[in-house]
Amino acid sequence: MTTLPPQPLSPLDGRYRDVVAGLAEHLSEAGLNRARVEVEVEWLITLTDRSLFGTTPLADADKERLRALYEDFGQAEIDWLAAKEAVTRHDVKAVEYLVRDRLSTLGLDAVAELTHFACTSEDINSTSYALTVQRAVTGVWLPKLREVIARLRGLAIEHADAPMLSRTHGQPATPSTMGKELAVFAWRLERVAAQIESGEYLAKFSGATGTWSAHLAAEPSVDWQALSKGFIEGLGIGFNPLTTQIESHDWQVELYDRARHAGGILHNLATDVWTYISLGFFAQIPVAGATGSSTMPHKINPIRFENAEANLEISGGLFTTLASTLVTSRMQRDLTDSTTQRNIGVAFGHSLLALDNLLRGLDTISLSREVLLADLDANWEVLAEAIQTVVRGEIAAGHSSITDPYALLKDLTRGHRVGAEQLAEFVQGLDISDAAKQRLLALTPATYTGVAEQLARG
Repeated sequence: MTTLPPQPLSPLDGRYRDVVAGLAEHLSEAGLNRARVEVEVEWLITLTDRSLFGTTPLADADKERLRALYEDFGQAEIDWLAAKEAVTRHDVKAVEYLVRDRLSTLGLDAVAELTHFACTSEDINSTSYALTVQRAVTGVWLPKLREVIARLRGLAIEHADAPMLSRTHGQPATPSTMGKELAVFAWRLERVAAQIESGEYLAKFSGATGTWSAHLAAEPSVDWQALSKGFIEGLGIGFNPLTTQIESHDWQVELYDRARHAGGILHNLATDVWTYISLGFFAQIPVAGATGSSTMPHKINPIRFENAEANLEISGGLFTTLASTLVTSRMQRDLTDSTTQRNIGVAFGHSLLALDNLLRGLDTISLSREVLLADLDANWEVLAEAIQTVVRGEIAAGHSSITDPYALLKDLTRGHRVGAEQLAEFVQGLDISDAAKQRLLALTPATYTGVAEQLARG
């Protein structure tokens, strides 16, 4: 048997690459290294802008050429760093050497010693992760989540008036509308999306154990805490002033817990829509040329929802691992977070793939209103709730002498199918006012939906 040429081990980098490519721009190893170069360059510019250690501010042209190191970061830099790390066995040190090498090329050797000045690797890493995760979440993942929410809102309004039989515990229950049920998911997701949008992305920039010791040893007259805070906030992220060698990752724990929470809601959506399809509530729109089964030509499988379900389970497991691992660091530093954080992109990748499948799935289903109505018409017994509640009101108002309305309706309907005529006959014989009887006789399972339509329309 021949040996295959090099192949991607992860389906995210193979079969599904096109779907998750936007995340790879930020959460890949190359994306992380580009951000590291950005942080190193901007810190160097910050120090020289303040004329520290006898330097003078760089000319604008020199700043532009320096910033081009990360703005034009590409395959040449990726290859250079791979070769250097093979020697250094240290990824951040390789980035430092890259910046120094380019400074020499640009004729800026005079400021080379300010590269990585007073920094520990985690100053660079925490800042780079905050930048890359922020950009991936706000620029790629959240917009796709927002698309799903918007699609759900659209479907909720479209089907706001479509009555359907509810099933609590899988059994016929008080009717709702399909729009209202979809609106529930949109509302749940909106809450979590808002929490994610308001979340922090924090970095530290305080040296080997978070004390600015080396900074003060080199230049005690500088307010290094204020300078570091201004530098980090100038990059568009938040500053954590009190840390060990690492930024404590609590913002990441919060983010991944919320992303997992969103995934749980989406998983619930996928399984519910799958069930509605199996009940015939939704018909699937055939896609030209697509095959549902290798042997059964009639089938249109709900694969988008099944794919989403599986990928949400994978991403949820990874988000849980990220959150539970990153919340802890032994004393001032251990390296468990290093390998763990390299899987951030994998977790968001599977989640993004699920979102993409959900969006495609929701775009290829059509509500079968006639099936909903037939289902309702076969379950008139769900009006028992309405009848016994009206009777209770009549008793309280002194219009009825019935003693136990719940038991009365339980005897009539529990374990029995009750049709429209039988229910009408029962209502006619009740000891209640004529006005109450007329309200009940006007009810059908399809009209017993309360304010569901109003709720769906928001």
